[in-house]
Amino acid sequence: MEERIKVPWVEKYRPSTIDDVIGNPDSKREFIAWLNKWLAGKTPEKKAVILHGPPGCGKTSLVHAATKQLGLELVEVNASDVRTSEALRRRVLRAAIEGTLSGARSKIILLDEVDGISPREDAGGLETITEIIRSSRHPVVLTANDPWHPSLRDLRNLCELIEFKKIGVREIVKVLSDICKREGVDCDPAVIKAIAENSEGDLRAAINDLQSIAAGRRAVTLGDLEILGYRAKQLNMFEVVRIVLTSKRIESAKAVLSMPSLDYEMLIQWLNENIPYQYSPSLLAIADAYEALSKADVILARIKREQAWTLLPYALDLITAGVAGARDKPPFKFVKYNFPYKLRALSYSREAREEKIRIARAIARACHTSVRIALIEVVPYIRLIYENNPERGSLILGTLGIPEDSFARAFGVTAVKTRETSSFTRARSRRA
Repeated sequence: MEERIKVPWVEKYRPSTIDDVIGNPDSKREFIAWLNKWLAGKTPEKKAVILHGPPGCGKTSLVHAATKQLGLELVEVNASDVRTSEALRRRVLRAAIEGTLSGARSKIILLDEVDGISPREDAGGLETITEIIRSSRHPVVLTANDPWHPSLRDLRNLCELIEFKKIGVREIVKVLSDICKREGVDCDPAVIKAIAENSEGDLRAAINDLQSIAAGRRAVTLGDLEILGYRAKQLNMFEVVRIVLTSKRIESAKAVLSMPSLDYEMLIQWLNENIPYQYSPSLLAIADAYEALSKADVILARIKREQAWTLLPYALDLITAGVAGARDKPPFKFVKYNFPYKLRALSYSREAREEKIRIARAIARACHTSVRIALIEVVPYIRLIYENNPERGSLILGTLGIPEDSFARAFGVTAVKTRETSSFTRARSRRA
């Protein structure tokens, strides 16, 4: 009995063969076909694959089962924990290049939850994963809940995408019933069905819930369900925005805050983009909604500036209840929401912004100042000089080690072409 309590049933009953993995038969066949190309010595067109779908739908379990059934070696890291470039190089890159240690015919490199890597906070992590994929001698498998995040664009281009969908209630009921039988637990079928429905297609969550109320017991009744609380389900941003903008009661709008990983800053951008479409033609509702977002933005700025995180609940209330409580809201109508223009623009201009920062860093090093000061106080003068006197501007850029074409492209500089040679150039010619 003690053993039943200590061992997580999710691990105890993890599928050991490919056929044991529940649900998504088409996705399973697609993955195995891709893997068999590697094992046959034929490198697939896409050297890596992204298994994507909601939590608990069998992505990681399928990789484990395939590894065990086919006699392969598994190198597994959770990419959301091992985030930095240095850690990924140390833990994964070498393993991807070298042969197996156990004598297995091949290995699988598994990077779990790659969408948990932040391009801003985990510098170089995504670039290193790209390097791992390109240099690997073995199949590389990535898993993600949301593969469409803008930061994963480069990875998507290198990978074959295989979608996994939620597990059906009937399939979850079958798995839970089998576990109860093997554990010797007499569980009311109504309890099993309630757990399956409450899991929202997450088999792992359903098994954990079952263990929490059944481990150490011989019988489970409907009364034991009180142990379980409401399981907040993870929604995509389209659904979250629709809930906030169409809720008739502020409590319904605030319910999205119980989601496991709500990105409230991203939510602000989505609401900012789509409020006019949902609330038109009521100008009063649009004004109220933007007033709430404006106040939330002010509070969030203060939180970051002063580290006053006790203010966060006020900002979240304004983002959800404040927007949903706008006066004179029009009746419900279906609206096709747009991806925030600001995020699209930032994504498109990323390379240009990065080039500006590289140039500013070179100037900052030479002038012994910060990158910010270099951008604000030094670049405008260099630009002015280069536009009106290209020869002198070229000399300055050369001294700083900045290519002219990079500077012109980054800051939109167009040199003024004149017939008359500058006094600076004539002086140089005389000295020569």
